[in-house]
Amino acid sequence: QVQLVESGGGLVQAGGSLRLSCAASGRTFSSYTMAWFRQAPGKGREFVAAISRMYGNTGYVDSVKGRFTISRDNAKNTVYLQMNSLKPEDTAVYYCAAREGLVVVSTTAYAYWGQGTQVTVSS
Repeated sequence: QVQLVESGGGLVQAGGSLRLSCAASGRTFSSYTMAWFRQAPGKGREFVAAISRMYGNTGYVDSVKGRFTISRDNAKNTVYLQMNSLKPEDTAVYYCAAREGLVVVSTTAYAYWGQGTQVTVSS
């Protein structure tokens, strides 16, 4: 099992930046593919970005490409989401997730989830 705790959310103006962190505890962090999802009010949970366990390969949803960057520090058991040029439509609760397989975008493929952190972007 792995436990995930997100931090770094908050209120920011459009065009601003935030960095989310997800600290993991439990089994070996480097054995997990890590991902970020988000859920806006009244909408389903959406894949945002993921980073593979072995080579750090990354993938992003089209709407955040060029603005968001996912990274991981296996020595610190932490995954990050650097969010730049934020837009009001990025407003959502952001969740960290982990799985013991390849990068996929489906929420059902991830076994472990954090509690979420709120990101609000004002116009």
